[in-house]
Amino acid sequence: MFIGHFAVGMAGKKFAPGASLPSLWLAAMFADILWPILIAIGAEQVRIVPGNTAYTPLDFVSYPWSHSLLMLIVWGALFAAFFRNEPGGKRIGLVLGSLVVSHWVLDWITHRPDMPLWPYGPKFGLGLWENIPATMAVELTMFAVGVWMYLKSTWERDEIGKWGFWAVILFLFVAYVFDSFNRNPPGSVGFLWVSTLVVMAFMLGLAVWIENHRDPRYDAEGNLRRRRVRVDLK
Repeated sequence: MFIGHFAVGMAGKKFAPGASLPSLWLAAMFADILWPILIAIGAEQVRIVPGNTAYTPLDFVSYPWSHSLLMLIVWGALFAAFFRNEPGGKRIGLVLGSLVVSHWVLDWITHRPDMPLWPYGPKFGLGLWENIPATMAVELTMFAVGVWMYLKSTWERDEIGKWGFWAVILFLFVAYVFDSFNRNPPGSVGFLWVSTLVVMAFMLGLAVWIENHRDPRYDAEGNLRRRRVRVDLK
């Protein structure tokens, strides 16, 4: 799953108003950010096998440390512990930790049985990727709901917060549709892990940009906050 992870990250804003969009996306995509690093150092393994599934040519041979359920629970607990002493940190940590673990659940739905319960343990997967239309229907529905929940949880501070946000959403949508119909496999595993890190860094950069131009509608207690509007003085 790709765009679905961004979707649950945006939805997380409703449950943790104090969490920034970069932190929400970082948590939701943490497994896919850690994965290329571990591929690069040889700790995990992937093969490019055209036709491996209808949706992707990637054969995830081994990713015990980035994608096993147990390790994602561990990584999620570390996220939660990092925020526990901050204002509203317990709620933020709980939501971010849950987003880290959600990665396994969403990948379990889409992947064939290659998602381990624990490092080198039994593997599971429902194989939604074998049906491209069904995969796109599920992910795009999740994406629409995630965008709606984020919009209901924030408001724009200026024009960038409004139109810049929709530009990012359009970019994600177009990239997802293109990737869904692109049948050209990556040229090499090296290109795969480098390009994955570049894309993730770019998306987190966009999240920082949006975060600087939108504000949460509610405080940690669920009370409506006063809206701030940026005024350019000439």
